[in-house]
Amino acid sequence: MNIMDEENKDVNIEEAKVVVDAAVATPPPKAPQERSFRGSRQKNERKPRREPRAKPEFDQKIIAIRRVTRVAAGGRRFNFSVALVTGNRKGQVGVGTGKAGDTSLAIEKALKNAKKNMIMVRTTKTMSIPHEVRAKYSSARVEILPAKGRGIAAGSSVRDVIELAGLKDVTAKLRSGTKNKLNNARAAVKALNSLKSLK
Repeated sequence: MNIMDEENKDVNIEEAKVVVDAAVATPPPKAPQERSFRGSRQKNERKPRREPRAKPEFDQKIIAIRRVTRVAAGGRRFNFSVALVTGNRKGQVGVGTGKAGDTSLAIEKALKNAKKNMIMVRTTKTMSIPHEVRAKYSSARVEILPAKGRGIAAGSSVRDVIELAGLKDVTAKLRSGTKNKLNNARAAVKALNSLKSLK
């Protein structure tokens, strides 16, 4: 064996030692950990409860919603017109209208208008009406009368007015041919406003 072979042998041994030392020094690969998903909670940790949303004082019912158009110099402009009935089911009820470019804004305006035009209905102890009433608004004619033990017998938007006023055992009849829900509702409110309390 010549000198060159011996030198190569020594170099190979040195290289092998370095490789072995490096293998010992490096730690073993870690086991894959469980992925923690964002927002995940431990089993024993409970989600905090939300506070219940406060119930609004007045209930509302949309009776008519339509898209209206006006022609301007630049073209047609579209708006939404909303008519709704609002009441607290304890004798207070009102009808209002609102118009805006967005439905939610129109509903907000109509609700504000209904609250402004709210009436207090004179009722009996059983939340019925003391006597028969009639009213006419535009082409709508409404007749409302007490009906003991019959519940609410009414149709169209007049029923919504009666329900949101909180009345019970009442019958309503539409004596006109109109199907205009806003006029029918306003006629019902006008009739209820003309009630006189029995002494």
